[in-house]
Amino acid sequence: MSDLLPIFPLPNVVLFPNVFLALHIFEPRYREMVADAIASDRMIGMVLLRPGWEHDYEGRPPVYAVGCSGVITHVERMPDGRYNIVLRGLERFRITGEDHSRSYRRATIEPLAEYVLSGDDRADVRRQRAKLETLLAPAAEKAGTDIKIPSAMSDEDLVNALAQYLDLEPLEKQALLEKHDLRARAESLVELLEMKVLMARTPNASHVAH
Repeated sequence: MSDLLPIFPLPNVVLFPNVFLALHIFEPRYREMVADAIASDRMIGMVLLRPGWEHDYEGRPPVYAVGCSGVITHVERMPDGRYNIVLRGLERFRITGEDHSRSYRRATIEPLAEYVLSGDDRADVRRQRAKLETLLAPAAEKAGTDIKIPSAMSDEDLVNALAQYLDLEPLEKQALLEKHDLRARAESLVELLEMKVLMARTPNASHVAH
């Protein structure tokens, strides 16, 4: 990773390690960012904008400190200068500072290694995986699709892919990204989905507490 990582702040996108993300790049500053990345190490860091970003979107509104780096695996440049790119998530990072010398944002970062899981942790992740498959089955049935998750897909890839692709709030995804290991992320994802199932069954549940 280069000393300064270009960062792409968005209000509704959270990238996870080893998950793919398609992006359409149209703003001039981010076209410049993509062109520079392609000319160097093809790396971009995705970060989530903090609430209230609307007042200063054209500037440099605050972002969450934890993001995920990605490498550009596919790029299509349009005749008018826009890009379609695909990023593959690499690793989580924490922003330690920002550089303001270019039109787009660049950050100094420290990589956040995933905690190595013990045998007990791995067994727990397996249990959480089974729960996730059970929780997702009714929604898949309703949509007329088969939820069969490839058994060859690793627990890490499955949990991270679900965290990114499921219809969760951006702040919920950010909280999942910030979990320091796979076990905590899997457990939190199960809790989130169980809560959403409960809320769907009892539409007035959200009003009971008020």
